Parts: sequence; C-alpha cells; structure tokens
Amino acid sequence: MKETNHLEISGMHCAACATRIEKAISKIDGVEEVHVNLATEKGRVTFSNHTITINEIIKKIQVIGFDAKIDRKNNHQSEIEKLREVTVLKWQFFISALLTFPLAWAMFSHFNWASFITVPALFIHPLFQFVLTIPIQFIIGFQFYERAWKSLKSGSANMDVLVVLSTSAAFFYSHYLTFTNLNASEHPHSIVLFYETSAFIITFILLGKLLEARTKMRTTEAIKKLYQLQTKTATVYLNGKESQSPVEQISPGNVIIVKSGEKVPIDGQVIEGHSMIDESLLTGESVAIEKGIGHHVYAGTINQNGTLKIKVTKRNSETTLSQIIRIVEEAQSSKAPIQHIADKVTGIFVPIIILISIITFVLWYGMIQPGQLSEALEKVIAVLIIACPCALGLATPTSVMVGSGRAAQTGILFKEGKFLEVLGKSNVVVLDKTGTITKGEPHVTDMYVESFSENDFFELIGAVEAASGHPVAKAIVTEAKKRVFYFPDATEVLTIPGYGIKAIVKGKEVIISNPSYFIHNQLFIPSKADREIERLEQEGKTVMVVAIHNRFAGIIAVADEVKQSSKAAISRLKQMGMDVIMLTGDHEKIALSVAKKTGIRKVQATITPQKKAEIIQSLQAEGKQVVMVGDGINDAPALTVADVGIAMGTGSDIAIESGDITVIKGDLNKVVDAMKISNATMINIRQNFVWAFLYNIISIPFAMFGLLAPWLAGAVMAFSSVSVVLNALRLQKTRI
Repeated sequence: MKETNHLEISGMHCAACATRIEKAISKIDGVEEVHVNLATEKGRVTFSNHTITINEIIKKIQVIGFDAKIDRKNNHQSEIEKLREVTVLKWQFFISALLTFPLAWAMFSHFNWASFITVPALFIHPLFQFVLTIPIQFIIGFQFYERAWKSLKSGSANMDVLVVLSTSAAFFYSHYLTFTNLNASEHPHSIVLFYETSAFIITFILLGKLLEARTKMRTTEAIKKLYQLQTKTATVYLNGKESQSPVEQISPGNVIIVKSGEKVPIDGQVIEGHSMIDESLLTGESVAIEKGIGHHVYAGTINQNGTLKIKVTKRNSETTLSQIIRIVEEAQSSKAPIQHIADKVTGIFVPIIILISIITFVLWYGMIQPGQLSEALEKVIAVLIIACPCALGLATPTSVMVGSGRAAQTGILFKEGKFLEVLGKSNVVVLDKTGTITKGEPHVTDMYVESFSENDFFELIGAVEAASGHPVAKAIVTEAKKRVFYFPDATEVLTIPGYGIKAIVKGKEVIISNPSYFIHNQLFIPSKADREIERLEQEGKTVMVVAIHNRFAGIIAVADEVKQSSKAAISRLKQMGMDVIMLTGDHEKIALSVAKKTGIRKVQATITPQKKAEIIQSLQAEGKQVVMVGDGINDAPALTVADVGIAMGTGSDIAIESGDITVIKGDLNKVVDAMKISNATMINIRQNFVWAFLYNIISIPFAMFGLLAPWLAGAVMAFSSVSVVLNALRLQKTRI
C-alpha cells in the first residue's frame, strides 16, 4: 500500500545536501517519490509500506550524515528549534569574530598604505595567531569537518568539503611555517601566514549562515499566520452548562459557544444567534460576512459581535483551515520543475570546482609564479571558497515558499510548487459556466405584476412554490420571503409535469407555469406581457407566468446571475493574452446570453463533463497549455486532464482534491491573481538563478587570477546566499 510521510531534516547546508538525500532515498527499493526542500528543511517521501518502512528510510538518511524525524506538524516546537539554531549560530559567530579581530588587525602590518596604524607586536607573532586560530578552526569549525566527512563517506561532495579544503590548506600551511621557522619568530614580517584567511572564511560563513537563517524564518510567515489562526480550546455547551475543552477532543455533533471577539475554534453550523464573521485571514476577503441560523462557520475566523451557538460538523484535523495548512505545507515542500536545473548543476559542481582549484594551483605554482607556494595556495583557497553553491540551492525553494505563501494569504492554494511554474506558461483558459462565471443558483431577476399589489402577489405565489423543491421554486420563495413575513396555507397542490405547479390559496386557484402551458390551454396573456416574455427569454432567463383565479396576474423571471466580478476578470485574462473559452452543459441560448454579458467569444453548450475533458485534450494536441476553471464536482474529468486545474469553492464546499489550485472564494479575479503570482514567482526564480550563476561565472575567474583575496571571497559568498533569500522575500509585496 502506498504511504506518504513528511520529514523534518536537519544538517543540510547547501543544494548538494538536498540532492544527495534525494538520490540516496530514491535508490531504496519501494520508494516511489522523494522531495527534499533545503529552504524549509523538510522532505516528503512516498513509498510502498509493504516493501520499506519510514523508520528504515530515516535510518538511511542518518547513515549518509543527516538527522531526520517524522514531521509531527508541531509548528510551535519547530519555531523554538529554529530560534535555538539562530541563537547557537549567533554565539558561534560572536566568538569567532572576537578571536578573528586581532588577526584582522595584524593584517594592517602587510599594507604600506596602513603604516600609520599601530599593530601590537603580539598580534603579529605566529604562535599567538596559531593559538587564536585553533578554536576557530577545530572547535567552532568542527561542524564543517564532520559534515564534509559524512559527505565524502557517502560518495559525494558538498559545500563543507570546499570549506574544509580551503581553511585546512590555509591553517596547516601556516602551521608548517610557524613550527619550521620558530627561530625566525623575532622577524614575523618575513613569514607569510594564512591564519587570518582561515579565521576570516569561517567567520564570514557563520555570518552568512546566521543572516540566512534569520531571513529564511521570514519566508515562512504565511504558514505561521495560518497556524496562529488555530485555537487550542473551545467553550462546549452541554446540559445547559459551559465548559472549556481541548479542540482535539471535540467531535461532530457537539455544541460550542463562540462569544464576541473570539475565534471560531472548529468548523460548524450556527444553530442559535446572529453575528458578523471576519473571514479575511482565511479567504482574503476584507468584508465581514453575516452569519445566522443555518450558516456554516469555519475554524480561524473571528466573531465580531454577538454570541453564536454552533453545532460542530468536522473534527479538528478535517477543518477547512487544517486542509489549507496542509496544502500550503505541501506546496512549500515541493519543487518547481525549474529546480531540476539547479539539482543537476550542484550534483557535479563541487568536483568541477576541485578540478579548477587544482588547475589554478598548477598554473600559479608551475607557470605564473614558479615555486611561490604561498601565492599559489592563496588563489586556490579563494577559488574553493567563492565557488560554494549555496545561492544556487536556495534560488528556487525560497521563491516557491514565499510565492505560495503570498497566494495563500489571498485565498489561493497551490497544491504543489510545480503549478506555480506551469500556470505561468498557460495560454488558454477554459471556464465552466455554472458556479464559476455565474453564482451557481437561480435568483429572481425580473418581475411584472398586473392588477395585484406586489405583497399580495408574492404572498400567493410564495405559498404555492413553498410546496415545491424545484430550484426555480426555491428562488421564488427566497424572493417572496424578502417581502412577506409568512405564507398562508396552500391546498390541493398539484405539479403540472413539464410546465409548473398550481394550488388553492385563500380560496383562489393560483397557477405558476412556463408560457407554453398558457399557450397550450389558450389562457390569455396581454400583449405587453407577451413582449416582456419574449425579451426575457432572449436573455436566456427562465420565465414563469402567473394566473390567479383564472386571470393573468404577472410574470416572474429567474436566472443564474453572472457574478459581479466575472466580466472584469475575463477582461483581465484577455489583457494577459489568454484565449478564453466557455464550456457548459446548459442550453445554448442561456450560454450565449452569459457569454455576451461577460465578453466571451468562444462558447460550446449542451456538452457532457466527459466531452469537456475531450475538448481540453484536443486543445493540448494543438500544443496549447490549458487551464481549466470549474466547481470541482461535475468538472472533475476536465480539471484532471488540464495542464492546470483550478477548483472554485466557498467554505465547506472547497473542492480541494479536484484541482491543482483551489480558489477559496468563488471569484474569477482570484484566478487572474494566481496567474500574476505565478508569473512574479517565476521571474523571481529566474532572477535568483541569473544572480547565482553570474556570481560563480564572474567570481571564479577573478579568484583564479588573484583578483579576489580569500577573506573577501568568504564575504562575497556569504552575501550571495543572503541576497537570494532577500530577493525571494520581495514576493511578499507582490501587487496583484
């Protein structure tokens, strides 16, 4: 049986680490899929639990030099661990910088332009520099040796190998000179030492790691906010008494109380009370929503006023908020296809850099400055340090994390990081009509009343239609309830198959039917009303004619109204160069009416769900990248075959499993917003790649030709990683 587990992985420090874990795990028999994210320090593995267990997979990760454990979704504990890691890095950097300071001061003695700066003789003494460097190199720097050894032992090389090679070369060469020239210690200027190089490199790497760790914590702000929406306890109402209970112990059917200003702790249905609920952090909608008896409320939303009594409908692990958190975490831990470029490069990068460093040494020691070991060594150290591929490894995952988080804040859920990339490449948008472009339920749009007051008219027809369960009848009843407090009793209710319904109300026969019934039975319809019926039917509306006591009384038109946002959203899609097509199972006249109102030129009506899928496949055969937008139920086949399926949904009806992207609120503008976020994320990733590649392409030749001192190489390398993360953070401010 297939099983998927999420892991917390520690000990990764560059893209090569993540790639090495993926390679090692993917080779295990029974493992079907594995993704490791450097930025989140998490992994996702899918495997056959008949062949392998999760504990065996964890042991394999530990064997190759990393720590792993099952992700228990304890965000608070994870936050504490990350803060502890930052604190440790802070102290390591502080001590390393403190010990490096005298070595940095001693460097001024090597420059003529700094002759005015007094350097204490002790700072220049080789033994003093040796003693200062030992704790930096072997105590604070032990972590690099440990990780490098584990990397080599597993048959690969990572960034730590480059750090160890460069700093060890600097330290041990200086150590050799120190103890072979003890008698020359009275003239320290005559010995060229590299202690400060080793110390500088480790200090700058620690600084880079500290800044990177602190900056990366900001990339998870979206998921933190979602976790903060969750509450630990709820007020349970039982036998007339209120008591506090952990949310995990609350089951469907329990009744809870939510007072003014409190968060709704769990999904449920209002059974008593009335209030306004702020759903902004869950849906991105800023306007509070009115809630009363029968309305659904969702965990994490805020009760603004009034007290609500709510019947719980879901367990804590099944709430809409829990599903949203799960999807955002999935997206942030997955990879965009473009990441494979970095994976391939980092897989061969370190061996290539070691080869380049050997060539550099041979050129300098054998040709450029023959016999000058210290000069050749300095260039080699600079090459090894400047080439660390940290920025390359962070280029994609940090942008995916921030981009998907930004989307979640606006009510858009990307199921996987790859859809951030694929969506931006699309050029055709296929839209379902009902529930996507339109509201998805009939509403009374027009009426014409003759010889009766509106109140009397709606009192009589409301009484009749209340006895029917037809969608058109429900729309009429809803409209009637806005005008009439109660309906009189309807008797002798009779459904007229294919036409409508009739009944006796207050002693009067009331007939509500389509115009065909009146024509078939030669019932009188005034010419003015007849023209109105023709106009309404041309607009694709369902027209019902009313006769009261054998006399024409009026017309009522019902239609599934176009959402206010649909026309503007479709216009935005066209402005982005998208080819917009509407596919619907509804009648052609209705479909054309909706298309005309929204500006859609390509329409196909009266088609089945399977036919929708076939049309999308034919578009793909033409080389088109197709996005399907639907309600996630009858559109499931089309959502599945499309390059990207976007499921529209509201509240408990979110079709999370149907599409690749879920729009929490059924607003087409969110589809456009998703595309804008996708485009912004891909631009951001490409910017990161350009910087990461250019940084190495430009810096390595500089280091080879002696134009970059080793200590400066360490500083530039640290800055490159931080700059990539800072660039990714700009996505939090994306204008949509």
